[in-house]
Parts: sequence; structure tokens; C-alpha cells
Amino acid sequence: MRVTAAAASGPEPGAGRPPFTDASPAQVRAALIPEDIPEFDRQWRAVMATATETLDLTGVHRTLESWRRIAWLTTANGSDGYRRLLARAARTLRTGELPPDSVPLDQVKTLIAERLG
Repeated sequence: MRVTAAAASGPEPGAGRPPFTDASPAQVRAALIPEDIPEFDRQWRAVMATATETLDLTGVHRTLESWRRIAWLTTANGSDGYRRLLARAARTLRTGELPPDSVPLDQVKTLIAERLG
């Protein structure tokens, strides 16, 4: 698969809208790391098959929205950064320990409240 600069940077969002908000399935797929593509393809085929039988696009929209977020994270962090994010999350889930540079949620909320005045 060939990734172009346009695909790597993601589709242009509308004014005031986050990246990938209106991304097509092909644009989303092009932004994913190679190891995520088989899972995207599997899920996409499954929801499309279900939609064909049920005439209900809810699952299609839900699946596309979920993968749009992954495409956004991937392009925002770069492929290697996204892989590090996944590894860090897996380590946290496996050990139950937060990474050493984590900030507790209460502290984040306090910082936000202070900045908002």
C-alpha cells in the first residue's frame, strides 16, 4: 500500500471541526498504521454485511466514527508515536500502574479550574 502526503496528514477538516470528522473509510484506512489495517478491514466488512441485511447503518456510522478517532490519533502522533501510545496503554492495563510521568486526574482538574478562572 502506498501512502501519500495527503493521506498521511489526513483530510482537511471543515471550519472549526476536528480532523477526520468527515473522513471517508478510504481516508481513515490510509491514515492507519499497517498493523491496524487488517482489524479495520475486518470490522468494516462485518458492519457493512450487517447493514446490508438489516438496512440499518447505525453500526456503520459507529464503526467509522471509532476508526476516525484512531486515524486522528495516528496522524497527530505519527506512526511511531501512536505505537508508543499503544504500548504505554497496554503496559498500564497489564500492570495496573500509571506511567511515572502521569498526572493525577484531581490535579488536572485543579489546573483546568485555575486556568479558566
